[in-house]
This record gives sequence, structure tokens and C-alpha cells, in this order.
Amino acid sequence: MLPDIDARPHHDGSPLYVSTQEPALGDAVRVRLRVPHRYGHVAGVKTRSNPNHEPRFTPAVVVHHDDDASWWEAELLIENPVHGYRFIITRASGETHFLSQAGLSDIETRDDDDFRLVTFAPPPAWGAEAVMYQVFPDRFARSSAADDRELPEWAEPAEWHDEPIYQGPSTPRQFYGGDLDGITEHLDHLERLGATVLYLTPVFPGRSNHRYDAHSFDQVDPLLGGDKALVRLVEAAHARGIKVMGDLTLNHSGDAHEWFVAARASADAPERAFYYLDDDGRYVSWLGVESLPKLNWASDELRRRFIDGPDSVVGRWLQQPYGLDGWRIDVANMTGRLDDHDLNAEVRQLTQATMRSVNPDTLLLAESTNDAQSDMQGDGWHGAMTYASFTRPVWAWLSEPGPISWFFGLPYPVMPQYTGHQVADANTRFTAAMPWRSRLNSMNALDTHDTSRFVTRARPGAVPVALGLSLSLPGIPVVFAGDEFGFTGENGEHSRTPIPWDRVDDYAPTIDLYAEHLRLRREHRALGTGSLRWLHVGDDALLFVRELADETVLVLAARDDADIALGGIDGGAAVRLIGDAELAVDARGEAVADGTVQAGPAARIRSTGMSFTAWALPGIDAPAFPGHGVPVAADSPQWSVVSRSDA
Repeated sequence: MLPDIDARPHHDGSPLYVSTQEPALGDAVRVRLRVPHRYGHVAGVKTRSNPNHEPRFTPAVVVHHDDDASWWEAELLIENPVHGYRFIITRASGETHFLSQAGLSDIETRDDDDFRLVTFAPPPAWGAEAVMYQVFPDRFARSSAADDRELPEWAEPAEWHDEPIYQGPSTPRQFYGGDLDGITEHLDHLERLGATVLYLTPVFPGRSNHRYDAHSFDQVDPLLGGDKALVRLVEAAHARGIKVMGDLTLNHSGDAHEWFVAARASADAPERAFYYLDDDGRYVSWLGVESLPKLNWASDELRRRFIDGPDSVVGRWLQQPYGLDGWRIDVANMTGRLDDHDLNAEVRQLTQATMRSVNPDTLLLAESTNDAQSDMQGDGWHGAMTYASFTRPVWAWLSEPGPISWFFGLPYPVMPQYTGHQVADANTRFTAAMPWRSRLNSMNALDTHDTSRFVTRARPGAVPVALGLSLSLPGIPVVFAGDEFGFTGENGEHSRTPIPWDRVDDYAPTIDLYAEHLRLRREHRALGTGSLRWLHVGDDALLFVRELADETVLVLAARDDADIALGGIDGGAAVRLIGDAELAVDARGEAVADGTVQAGPAARIRSTGMSFTAWALPGIDAPAFPGHGVPVAADSPQWSVVSRSDA
């Protein structure tokens, strides 16, 4: 039988538990396991790796004791670019447990769920500490120059305060005329919120308001102000310390794209090989949408023009005078895949290599419409824009029940109703096969331009709880422009509401709520890169800590009344950061729950109704890691080490 969650051994890829975040092949890396005293006496610990599918077992020794836990340490030799490992824990009773990224188990665990150390080039350090603000350019702000632009034939002009048309043929044609200079004029709003990254949906010309049907990648859409407007925006954002990320579709182009036009015009055109186009003019398109022909990445010329080298589309816009700080890749999980073709790994690896050669401080994020883990091994995409691990579980926990017409493209007739257990399980399940740093650089979005707005179906008071989870669980918190105004929307198109700049003061309470919460992320490093350790998981309340050596943040997210006793937390040292839950310490330094006394540092947390509360606590008093290559101590438990010589 497994112990309660706060009494379970813990390990993750954070600096508390791994001696380096950037290992190389051949490195000796130290890994640590925290074993709470409440877990019971441990007879021994070893790690099990599987390099080259040859099992390796290394012993661990105790390197530190504190009032609440013992810390075991082992050394791993990194033999493969993706080095998986798990812990095998033998209790004094003889019972054996396995610890992997999927959690503690009393049966053998899968290799796919092993902890992972990866030797690929790391993502930029700023990614894991980012606060992202997403802008759909047509709906954010119009500069005065927008009034003088001649509209193309496809555009159906709308007044700024008109409601978005969210179904029918006019949906992609409705044109409000927001532009890049309009965004530049409102960067003070991003600063007010505390955003550190501006993510723009596509800026290349297309024949729709969303511009995912690009007809060129060589210029910024003149309707947005052209190339010079992008330069002005990036320079102004950088002057305020804000990064700017673009949006690319590597899966398809528009059917008016110059490449596709050339491909259809001549069987001898080099662009013919860019698409899945047959002699009869038939072609493969994205999900059968004829205006979006799918790219064929078997073409070397397509790679050269689009993703390979500093002169490619990927490389060019990262360089001066534009200076974008990274790319978000649309439908990246579908890119390079068709029938017996699977070139996704080649595409993502070449894209990252180009970005690294141009500017190694750029970030590469990939949209994945389902389980992203198999593509997120650090060899290409730095992180995922995915809904499976965060967005859908949080919606299912904090949304009102009832019939729905839309739920992330899934065939749910009614809003799913999750417990807190299911939220934590989904968050673990859909990140268990990712390296830690891929998890830190994945996006925690409550909604996006492709979804309805979270608040549309949210329970009363749920927004601070959902927003708090987005900034406190591992990953990049994302605000889609308009969330901070409390906008609703029945689907992705309906959620693309123009920002009412003439009435900003009317929304000040909600904007200030967002700013107050997002400030936590910027001011507390533990929320960006600290370890994640669950302390309590219940139907209506989640309690966890994010921990670094110099700081701990204790987080409560509750959708109903909560009363939680926990050991191992020095409540007397807690400083409230946000929220209204109460944290009390027993006068004897003990907490009492259900007649059970928990000795040592203890606390009791009580809250009423919806609550997101966070407290600052001291960091973890564990010794610093020794230098690489220090041999395992001679008094290690006597586990045999399997090697080629004794296999």
C-alpha cells in the first residue's frame, strides 16, 4: 500500500535534485531523492538506468538529514542523448517501490515514464521564467495609419465595437484593422500586467483575418504596417524588457502562396516538390481544408528556403533589423507527417539548429493538439503549447456543469467534471514522458485564439484559482489578450474580441487582479524553476510547494471549503503573498487531523469557497552538489552494479 502523497519520496529535474541542468554525453551527474521520515525506514536506494537498453544500477547514499526528510544521492553516467532513470526504494519491511515521473508505484514502472536527462542544446534561460501575453493582431489595437489602407477583396470591414462573427463564411473575412503600430502604442498595458513575452499570431500576408493561410513569408502584411512596423514594435518591446515571438506554420501554406501557385503552374517547377500534389492537380491539405495545402518536407529545397540556415524564413526574421526572440509553430504535431512519412523529428531538429546558429537565446515552442510528449524530448521544440496537461483538466475542475457545444474539439456533450485528483493525475500523466526543462518551457494557457474563453463557463470566483494554477504549476503562464478584461466567447472565433481601449478604466478591477497574480511569477523564482512537490490532493483542493535552495512557495488552489493538516512545513515562517486562506501552527508545533498527531514542523490550512493563496517560506536546507566526477561514497548500500563485464 502506498503512503499518503505528502509522505512519498520525491525527485524531479529541478536544481535541488539534479546537479546540472545541461549535462553532456559522458558526464557524471548527481541525482537526489528526498525521502520523508513519515515514509518509514529505508533499507536502501538505487537508481536504474537503461542506456542502449542495457540496465545499469547505481547505489545511493544518504547525504543529508533535516527535521522532515532524508536525502539520498547517486551518480549517473550519461550514455545516451536522452538518458532515462528511475529510483528503486527498498523499505526495511522488504517492500520495494519504484519512483518515476509518473509517480510512486508498488509495481515495476515503464521506461517511457522514467526521469530524463537530455544532452541537447538547452532552451534559453528566460523561457522558464516568462509571463506570456498573446495578441491576435487584427483585434488588439488600430493605429491612425490603419484608416488610410486600402482593403483587399477578401476583407469585410467591421467597426471596432462590433461583435465577432463566430460562425459562417464571414468569420475569417471580418476585418477590424488592428495593426502592429497599434500594439506598440499599448505596450504600457503589457507592462501594467507584468508580461515579459509578447506572442503574436501570424503577421505574414494571407487572405483571412487570422493569416494562417500565408501567401508569402518574405514580408510582413502591409495591412499590419509592413516590415518597418514589426521593427518598431520589436525595438519598443525590447526597450521595455519584453521579448517578442512570432508564429509560423510549417505544416501548410495558403493556396495563394507563391510557392503553391508556382507548383500548380508547372510540373517542372522546383516548388512542385514542396507539396503533396499529383499530376491531376489533386493535393493533400490540412484536415481537408482546400485553402491550406500541406507541405512535403522530403524536399531539400523547401528545407533550404524555409528552415535551414540564416537565410531561411526561420533564420531571417530572428536577425536584425527584425530581431524576433523565437517562434511558436502552429500544429507542430502534424508537421512532416502523412501516411508512411514521418519527418517531424528532422523538421524540428533543423529548425532549432538554425535558430541556435542565428541566436542561441531564442525560444522554439510547438503547438500540439493532443499528447505532446513523444515530440518533446529536447532535440527540437523547447516546449509545447498543449491543452492536455493543463488547460482541459483545469476547465473540467473549475467550470459549471451542463450541456456544451464546444470543448477543445472533443466530442463532449456536457462539460466534464473533474475532481482535484483527476487534475493532478492529468498534469502528471501528460508530462511524465517529458524532460523537466521541456515541461518548464511549455505553455499553461487558460484559453487562446483557438478556444472559447475560460470565463464563459467558469464557476463563480474561479478565475483567480485558474490563473493562479497557470503561474504556479511548471510551465509558462499565458494570457490571451482580453482575458484580463473578463471577455467571454463561445468558440475560438468568438473569443477574438477587439480590446475596448476607450473604456479600459471600466475593467480596472479585473486587470489589477491579473497584474497582482502575475507579479508573483516575476518576483518568485521558485514558481519558474523550482521543484514541484504535491502535499495534498483532494476533490476540491490542491496543495503543493515549488522549491529552490533559497526559496519555497506554498500554493493552495481550492474550489470549495478546505481544511488540511500537513507536516513538514514550518508554518511559523510563512509569509502570505496572495489570497485569504489561513495557515495556523499548533501551539506545540504539531498538527492534529482525524485524531492523528503529526510531530515536528506542522501547519493547518483552512479556506472558504474558491481560493488561490500562496505563502513564501524558507528554501531547502540541503548541501550543495559536489563537482562532477566525484565517486559515490564507499559506504553506499551494497547493491550490485550491473556493467558489461558482469552482465
